[in-house]
Amino acid sequence: MRATNYNRKLRAFASGVVDRFVQRPTLSPVPECVRLDGRVCLVTGANRGLGKAVAVDLAERGADLLMACRGGHPDAGEDVRRLSGSDRVDMLQVDLADLESVHTLCDRLARERRRVDILVLNAGVMPAKARRSAQGYELMFAVHFLANRVLIDRLLADGVVRPGDRDRETPRIVFIVSETHRAADSIDFGSFGAFADYGLKDGLKYYALSKLHLCTYAQELSRRLNPEGEVRIAVNSLCPGAVDSDLMREAPWFLKPLLYPAKRLLFASPHAAVAPVTHACCAEDMGRRSGVYLHLMREKEMSPPAMDASAGARLWRESDTLLARHLRPGKDGARGLAAGDKDGARGFATGESE
Repeated sequence: MRATNYNRKLRAFASGVVDRFVQRPTLSPVPECVRLDGRVCLVTGANRGLGKAVAVDLAERGADLLMACRGGHPDAGEDVRRLSGSDRVDMLQVDLADLESVHTLCDRLARERRRVDILVLNAGVMPAKARRSAQGYELMFAVHFLANRVLIDRLLADGVVRPGDRDRETPRIVFIVSETHRAADSIDFGSFGAFADYGLKDGLKYYALSKLHLCTYAQELSRRLNPEGEVRIAVNSLCPGAVDSDLMREAPWFLKPLLYPAKRLLFASPHAAVAPVTHACCAEDMGRRSGVYLHLMREKEMSPPAMDASAGARLWRESDTLLARHLRPGKDGARGLAAGDKDGARGFATGESE
């Protein structure tokens, strides 16, 4: 049984590589003439790899770009300005491994009365062995799921992300997930949030599990924000396939001579991998749809565990309990919308609060 599970994990991971060569796209790239002038886009993990390529693409299309990155990358913003030819690029500091840092970012956005039209949740990690976040959670669980849950809760509560006015397009939340989520059987709620001490052999297992958390959350968020079927905030997800990025920068030294040539040969460059992200952010129909999953440039279903509405509802409840000491609720209307409460949703949409 253990060998079978391990083989399934390898197959799920390998599909991201193989599908790049054998899977024929059914969606066309978004033309360069499609513009985002006047729209505010926030991209996490935008200082390198795919996130940086996304930042350049959105800035080239005229977006007001907010690059949310860890500190220590002062040149990243200047690179994006130079590559895109846009000066409407700002850098914001956030460490998604620290929920207090997430709150600090949200405090700033609320204080500056920012409004975000397109939120791209790209940041990711893959440590070589188990590490703890600032609050003591397993690092991938914290960065891929918990931080995004807190970030979105706050942006909704503070009105930074809110349903479109009549003169504004539908806001979009775009999750960068992974086809590797299929390697995880299901979420074990009996050990939900508990720190898992793993080594190199089990790293892929916990990476897949963290992506299952994220996929399940994305689908549940879509259901709660759009309970009547009318898309008021479009919540969609995508896997860009295998990308030549720094995600595996913590790989052991003895594997790097094998990994890096393979990456250059088999993995797409960040620039080449940006197409499905651009589609989710810019394609007109994606603003009218929610709960869509793209793998490369094809639509497909997530795994059954990720699509399970009962698992999504339980994930929401369990994370509510887990994060009770970290959340800072805002307006009642916003909280009602995130909870799927219809009265709260109406208040949120009209800007009313109790």
